[in-house]
Amino acid sequence: MACRRCASNGLREFEGEIGIHFPEFRDLDKPPVLVFQRLAVCLHCGFTEFTVPLSELQSLTQGVSAARYETTNRTSSQ
Repeated sequence: MACRRCASNGLREFEGEIGIHFPEFRDLDKPPVLVFQRLAVCLHCGFTEFTVPLSELQSLTQGVSAARYETTNRTSSQ
């Protein structure tokens, strides 16, 4: 399989543990969403790709939605 970024044939699969953190400062108290997945890493350019499983994707979606809801409520109440 060729790398989608550099077209090298240097892709290799690894087991990975990834902690996805919410980006906003007010979300620092939220724990990261942990993803344990296979990673495809290009050993030539470093491009890496993986798929977030549905259960973790739902956690990310709910966390982002909650942050947007808080921002909307703060703005409308001021």
